[in-house]
Amino acid sequence: MAIRSMHRANSIGRHIFTRPTFIQQQPPYRCLSCTRRLLQLQQQADPPPPPPPQPSSPPSPTGERTTHFGFQDVAESQKEAKVGAVFSSVAANYDTMNDLMSFGIHRLWKDAFVRLLNPGVKRGPPPTASTSTSTSATTATATTTSTAMTSPDPAGWSILDIAGGTGDIAIRLLDHAALINHDTSSRVTVADINGPMLAEGRLRAAKTHKHYLDTGRLSFMQANAENLQGIVPDASLDLYTVAFGIRNFTRKDEALREAFRVLKPGGVFACLEFSSVKNPLLDWAYGRWSFAVIPLIGQLVAADRDSYQYLVESIRRFPSQETFRDMIADAGFLVPEGKGWVDLTGGIAAVHRGVKPV
Repeated sequence: MAIRSMHRANSIGRHIFTRPTFIQQQPPYRCLSCTRRLLQLQQQADPPPPPPPQPSSPPSPTGERTTHFGFQDVAESQKEAKVGAVFSSVAANYDTMNDLMSFGIHRLWKDAFVRLLNPGVKRGPPPTASTSTSTSATTATATTTSTAMTSPDPAGWSILDIAGGTGDIAIRLLDHAALINHDTSSRVTVADINGPMLAEGRLRAAKTHKHYLDTGRLSFMQANAENLQGIVPDASLDLYTVAFGIRNFTRKDEALREAFRVLKPGGVFACLEFSSVKNPLLDWAYGRWSFAVIPLIGQLVAADRDSYQYLVESIRRFPSQETFRDMIADAGFLVPEGKGWVDLTGGIAAVHRGVKPV
């Protein structure tokens, strides 16, 4: 009996001796309600990264091809209407919301985008009043020379600003052409699929830049970037721009091919779009701001949380800089040497360019 008791005690002792190692491997205790609340907060602030976007999506069980609408998968035939509803809802508050969501930095990005493109035909400064000269022949010669250097080229640049809605990029392009390059002949057509966004753009231009409308240098039209056939002729444009719009397209590859078709040889495709942040700390802060604050601002300012939730999700679903650069090249464009894009604010936004081969 004593031997059996000693054996049992030794067995218990061995278990007691090895137990602490087992206990140290367990995670710290946390109550179920606390754990669920913590997971909910983490999911709201840091949603799981979406799968890499594909240029085209597989067919749904019904046979219709699908695409993404934010983090949802929807039929391609439904996305255009859904995106249209979003932008019809946000049109009246679009610029105010952009200022609040980005602390006004979106204006700096747009300025940098236009400076990088340097639109317009470079000309000399406008002629000043001629001073009196000793002979009329000298005056005539000077006047002829001055006119030859500074008279406007009636052609100028022909520019299409796709998804240009409120016209802020178009007006920047025309201002830069006139003020920096002294070009008063280049023309910009703003195209957007959304009627309310175009209405906002026309209203703004009529209030602040009516002279562009009156001289025909600025115009607006409703069009789908994925199919410009019958609207924009082949090889007719010098510059094609799209700013913060292409991520909402259903078929981005088709829009890129249309851009290639309508540009002249040597013409430039230029895109300003939200992109992928490489710095982990900045990406963490940006993700928390995007998912926790921006939809809330949309709810408080525009009474529309869902639309701004979609806008945040659409940013996360947009291809990385490398992937989108390759999509531009696949459409036939030559991309600049180096990495092929310019990051802004650590990659929160990026400028992509492609040149149609001559």
